[in-house]
Amino acid sequence: MTMQNPESKICLTIAGLDPSGGAGVIADIKTFSAFGCFAAAAVSSITFQNTTGVFGAVHQTAETIRGQVEPVIRDYSIAAVKTGMLPTHEVIEETARLIKENGLKNIVIDPVVRSTSGFNLIDEAALRSLIELLFPLSDVITPNIPEAERISGIKIKTAEDIEKAARTMQSMGAGNVLIKGGHLPISNSDKDTASSERTARDYLFIGNELHVLEDDFIETTATHGTGCTLSSAIAANLALGRSLDEAVRLSKDFVTRAIRTALNLGHGNSPINI
Repeated sequence: MTMQNPESKICLTIAGLDPSGGAGVIADIKTFSAFGCFAAAAVSSITFQNTTGVFGAVHQTAETIRGQVEPVIRDYSIAAVKTGMLPTHEVIEETARLIKENGLKNIVIDPVVRSTSGFNLIDEAALRSLIELLFPLSDVITPNIPEAERISGIKIKTAEDIEKAARTMQSMGAGNVLIKGGHLPISNSDKDTASSERTARDYLFIGNELHVLEDDFIETTATHGTGCTLSSAIAANLALGRSLDEAVRLSKDFVTRAIRTALNLGHGNSPINI
């Protein structure tokens, strides 16, 4: 019988299942493992998707979420939790209840609301619950620009708009916010610049401080699962005792390398190379 290593950092993901393996719990598990953490997972929704799009989903109930998570929490010492697709008010409420009841720490909330292909993954009532119940429990939330726009109600075209949106989300209860800048519109001056010279920027708001994280912009369609991977990498690094700033920087580097070395699988947006 294998005994649990008392030094192991166990990370729990509560997210959707992507059967094609590029996003959701499968991406989270691979990412936790890449950072030397032990992965545990609860499936919030079974999606029907591949690299070309999402074609449907069957959501789990609050009862099945508790049924999956509670035995794991009773058995393991959980060092960090990452949430992804939480499709209904009931699932979000139960997730928040489990976090509070068990005093779970290092909570990373990836507010997944819409797939790249345009499939709505959460309705407005569930989004309100996500904001009200989970934002206050989070150590950081990690929306991309379309998600930040939907949550904050602010149309984002500039870095100044990003800050307004982040401050709005902080006023909703999120203490720290990472807005991923990959969807930021390209200015005319940027269009005249070679892609190898363009910069990819993410914006990390820790309390009142702003940290801008920069890396080379990579022109690619291999982006499937980038948000899931980034948020789970942050959770793993927090579990390992790193500060939020360091966790985000290490995670961004990890995702950049995974994009750069992607295997270009499938007929749509390829998974990155975790």
